Amino acid sequence: MPSTIANPADLQKLRSRIASLTPDTPPQWGDMTAAQAVCHMTDSLLYGLNRRTIHTRIKPPLPVGVYKWLALNFPTKWPKGVPTTPEMKQGVGGTPPAEFQCDREALLQALDAFAANREDWPPHPIFAGMTTGEWHRWAWLHTDHHLRQFGR
Repeated sequence: MPSTIANPADLQKLRSRIASLTPDTPPQWGDMTAAQAVCHMTDSLLYGLNRRTIHTRIKPPLPVGVYKWLALNFPTKWPKGVPTTPEMKQGVGGTPPAEFQCDREALLQALDAFAANREDWPPHPIFAGMTTGEWHRWAWLHTDHHLRQFGR
């Protein structure tokens, strides 16, 4: 079965990987620092919880339904360099890092709240409407993607 934050064991593994991040953990790709990635992951989860807004929509390279299915179900890791909305992008509209320990704790709290949420999801900026199961799978994939960016 695919990993999802709805599965307590999968959620705990993500939490442990997040706990292993330090402000000095170097990226293996991309230009975000670990502190910026923590804030980006938090911002993205808070959007799904309707605590942040996104006005930008990104047109996928395939029909939305096909692209969403592939992103959430295809048995491969997400590629590097997938575009993000300006509202979530570090150095543009994303929340800038403050104190690493506090930012990391905010990420863990947002992850737990996201895992507990079962309704009232906004449209995803790329995938449009998503079910709770799809949002929970997306949250695992998105978090995993950025943790792998830092070798975690």
